[in-house]
Amino acid sequence: MKIFIMFILLICSCFASTISVIKVEAMHCPLCTTAVKKAIKELDGIEKVSVILNTKEVTVTYNDKTNLKDILTAIKTTSYEGVEISTQRQ
Repeated sequence: MKIFIMFILLICSCFASTISVIKVEAMHCPLCTTAVKKAIKELDGIEKVSVILNTKEVTVTYNDKTNLKDILTAIKTTSYEGVEISTQRQ
């Protein structure tokens, strides 16, 4: 029974997602948000990206195929700097 429970927990952890909210202060127009969103979506493991220009926040849902460092690096390729506000694992 213990082996079965451990197996189920292992399977569930493989499908867990992480949600990070990132501040990208320099975004100032819709083209900026599109560039940032496109750069992040090119990474493996990205499940969802939402960019809100008014708050200058990017919310990214991703799995274990990528990590926050890779996402921040992708943002940097657009000439913007991202700063992590929060990250939570689901």
